[in-house]
Amino acid sequence: MKLRFPGFKILDRYILGKFLSTYFFAIAMIIVVVVLFDYVEKIDDFTELHAPLKSVILDYYLNFIPFFINQFSGLFTFIACIFFTSKMAYQTEIVAMLSGGMSFRRLMWPYLLGAAIIGGLSLTLNLWLIPLSQQHIVEFESHYLKRKQNARYDQHIYRQIEPGTFVYIRNYRGGAHQASFFVLEHYEGGSMTRSLEAADAKFDPETKRWTAPRYTRREFDPSGVETFAQFRNLDTLINLEVTELGEINALIQTMNIRELNEFLDQQRAKGSDSINLIEVERHARYAYPLSTFILTLIGVSLSSRKVRGGTGLHIGIGTGLCFSYILFNRFFEEFAKSGTLPPGLAVWLPNIIYLFIAVYLYRKAPK
Repeated sequence: MKLRFPGFKILDRYILGKFLSTYFFAIAMIIVVVVLFDYVEKIDDFTELHAPLKSVILDYYLNFIPFFINQFSGLFTFIACIFFTSKMAYQTEIVAMLSGGMSFRRLMWPYLLGAAIIGGLSLTLNLWLIPLSQQHIVEFESHYLKRKQNARYDQHIYRQIEPGTFVYIRNYRGGAHQASFFVLEHYEGGSMTRSLEAADAKFDPETKRWTAPRYTRREFDPSGVETFAQFRNLDTLINLEVTELGEINALIQTMNIRELNEFLDQQRAKGSDSINLIEVERHARYAYPLSTFILTLIGVSLSSRKVRGGTGLHIGIGTGLCFSYILFNRFFEEFAKSGTLPPGLAVWLPNIIYLFIAVYLYRKAPK
């Protein structure tokens, strides 16, 4: 059986052109506003830390724009779809199309093609381009934004580096590769068996070795008795990458999809407590672009009927639905990060819920 796609006609080009032009115009307008407000907020830092204009434009804002395009993509896909579709409905254009023998399913073809173009762009940004741009932004912020210079690392870093072995690092400074306090703990059956503590420890990113002028070794026997001894010249190797010293949230945003999958496998092998956070990020990179189709279907079904309130009523209802979708996304993501819901289910649940809404509105749309 051969699949047949409807021929691309003048009317299809008209709808697709209106859809994409409205979307890109709305995105361009919001990006200009966001960039202006961001520049006004950060201009003091740029001036005080002597940020070159070329770096501000090329290294910061040029990489800043893809992130915000993706952030607003779903909302403005929805608004663009509702805006020009409700305008066509108000001018009785859709009634004329349906009266002329065109089915509503056929009318959806150019909309779904537009959704595929926007969704494909969003997917490419999510999987490959935004992580790369985030790396440049992090590098720029570490040099030219005062409040971001030390924000890449938590003050207290606690990581599981393998089952039963944990490392605690306090006040790690990335520039000097030095921490004010370093602790290596070993557990058996839920109880600590031994630990190693050192002040002013230095990390070598290439060898992954930690060194310190002095350190203390503690051991705990099953009865709870503690023995300790002090030594000089610590030199120890642990299973910890330099990238793992950063904030997990900031770290995973700079990884493309291949690096993210490898990092997830690595953390699973170590029994890390950050697995839920990483899985949420991985699922979200696919779920958000695919929501473009659902939001487009809702937008067309909702705004294709001519109502007394006209475009304003459609935009009001549609914006409310879109913002509720974004709210549900954030809500369920927090449940996933806390371990209350499986990450895959939590991230995809808003898409599933709104798919049912889209199907219901599609059935109620004028035929």
